[in-house]
Amino acid sequence: MGIEVKVEGLTKSFGKQQIWQDVSLTLPAGEVSVMLGPSGTGKTVFLKSLIGLLKPEHGRVLVDGVDMARSPERDIMEARKLFGLMFQDGALFGSMNLFDNIAFPLREHTKKKESEIRRIVMERIDVVGLLGAEGKLPGEISGGMRKRAGLARALVLDPQIILCDEPDSGLDPVRTAFLSQLLIDLNTQIDATMLVVTHNLDIAATMPDNMGMLYRRNLVTFGPREVLLTSEEPVVRQFLTADVVGPIGMSEEKDAATLAAEGPAKSGAARELVPQLQPSPGLGERAAVARRRERVLKMLPSLPETAQAAIRATYGSEPVEQGATLS
Repeated sequence: MGIEVKVEGLTKSFGKQQIWQDVSLTLPAGEVSVMLGPSGTGKTVFLKSLIGLLKPEHGRVLVDGVDMARSPERDIMEARKLFGLMFQDGALFGSMNLFDNIAFPLREHTKKKESEIRRIVMERIDVVGLLGAEGKLPGEISGGMRKRAGLARALVLDPQIILCDEPDSGLDPVRTAFLSQLLIDLNTQIDATMLVVTHNLDIAATMPDNMGMLYRRNLVTFGPREVLLTSEEPVVRQFLTADVVGPIGMSEEKDAATLAAEGPAKSGAARELVPQLQPSPGLGERAAVARRRERVLKMLPSLPETAQAAIRATYGSEPVEQGATLS
């Protein structure tokens, strides 16, 4: 099973520019989470902070007992091996073929024999659907194939936490759908904790167990997907409906004069709460489903009424523990 990632009071700045402040959340073990936000809100910076590549001014990130911000570097390096990171562009070495790109972490961080490396690499290549392309250079394949190669490389060290930085970037809707399905199938097979950073509304609506949103240097919300997808918060509603009217402008936030001219934000039609993406036939149920159900139903009374109604619709009349009710 994946490992819980706990973020407590994280604040990050570059010089005088504060990126975000006092961010606290927990990525539940083995579940799929998505972080949304307009461009320029520091989503990629947040990922780099989780694995200790960027040090925050305040707060901490706890991974298997290690503070990724302030523990000894040796402990951070060891904890970093629990992560697999899929970059926006795949971050492949242009002079290496796909096999050598995917094998690189094994050769760099393990003492495995080449025969064992070949077995592991070919297994991961098969998982992401790239058999037959292992001899090609990154420049000889499509953007979607490079994404999948990057994902294969993220998987070779058997990570318990997978971070995906805008996996849909540069992909058409069909390839984005294939990649979303691949990530759900991987979660089914290896039960890793996953965090996907994106501003793709289709991924946000269909993939995650949990969702959060960064805006104006703050975490607007983080919790079960139903909370954000049914939210009446103006910035959340504007983002989910892709409306030009609301607090988000071309430079992230609109100035006071523009907002005043628009008047009170109108509550447009909410984005339909579609069913969550399911594993491909034959894979069975994700192990995270039962854990998530128990966790969410325990917190049900503390959630907004709209989210409660959506969760009741999801779980129907199944029995609820510890005093929560679905009636």
